[in-house]
Amino acid sequence: MIVLKAAQSQLLEALQSVAGIVERRHTLPILANVLLRKNGESVEFTTSDLEIQVRTTASLGGDAGELRTTVGARKLIDILRALPSDQVVSLGSTGNKLTLQGGKSRFTLQTLPADDFPLVNESVDFGPAFAVPQKTLRDLVNQVHFAMAVHDIRYYLNGILFIAEGNTLTLVATDGHRLALAQSTLEAAVPSRQEVILPRKTVLELQRLLHDADTPIEMRFASNQAKFGFSGMEFVTKLVEGKFPDFNRVIPKNHKNIVALGRVPLLAALQRAAILTSEKFKGVRLNVEPGVLRISSNNAEQEEAKEELEVDYNGDAIEIGFNVTYLIDALANISQETLRIELQDSAASALITLPDKPGFKYVVMPMRI
Repeated sequence: MIVLKAAQSQLLEALQSVAGIVERRHTLPILANVLLRKNGESVEFTTSDLEIQVRTTASLGGDAGELRTTVGARKLIDILRALPSDQVVSLGSTGNKLTLQGGKSRFTLQTLPADDFPLVNESVDFGPAFAVPQKTLRDLVNQVHFAMAVHDIRYYLNGILFIAEGNTLTLVATDGHRLALAQSTLEAAVPSRQEVILPRKTVLELQRLLHDADTPIEMRFASNQAKFGFSGMEFVTKLVEGKFPDFNRVIPKNHKNIVALGRVPLLAALQRAAILTSEKFKGVRLNVEPGVLRISSNNAEQEEAKEELEVDYNGDAIEIGFNVTYLIDALANISQETLRIELQDSAASALITLPDKPGFKYVVMPMRI
């Protein structure tokens, strides 16, 4: 039976859209496979890692009829990548093997039974669906993802908090040293507050899959799962259990010293100063006085970097230290040209905001240098 017959680029695109979560080595060998379900001319591709399940459907020709099987996802992708992009390829099924043909190339691949593939049991208590344009969600994720914790013992920090309430979608991430918050307006109000924590791997996979387009992404949250539907794809993920910290308590209010300056010059100055920070602490010192911001760093070899920027500021003279990586991460992931740094004194957290994007807030704790 000819399972499909299509251009290499078509098949590769469908496979790559679901293969991001597939590990090359897994305790369950079948999780390295993609589940193929053929029905007529359409083929459904499904992958899973027991935490996340991704599915897409493509119309790829082939014989009429039905088939269910699984085959190694990475091997199939590697073979397709090695074939010309304009070549027509076919996938045939005989017994427990699949044969991929393209031009004079032929590859025979082992399969595993479809019945053994562990599909995710979808929750029965999903809340009402709501949607935003894909590029909106992509922007929100990009504005906060860098503040997620990595392998923190406080497992609820290893992800992003999503809150849908009224007409607002809020995303928050923190690792305990910095916190990023981004908000967007929903076209239709959500009937009741929905709050979930998406795991780190889910967030990174969504970043990979979301397009910079106005096409909508539909979201539904349950007590233990989230489901996303977009661009012909269905994405189901487990959630991080636990209570996210009260982020509103962390965001400074009424800081009276406000520095206004350009993002690009500040980012460039910090990147230069970072070269001469110590490997372990990555500390930079900021001295702000009316009209000027001085940035300095040094290391154990007695080397030193100094930068000076003109800024719009007429508040108190303040000297404050930061982990330079925390500042660079934030500035590199926003696109606005001007920003504001709100300060109280050398011991209080700083708040970075964007005049053109009132829904964005970034809090970073100071460090002693």
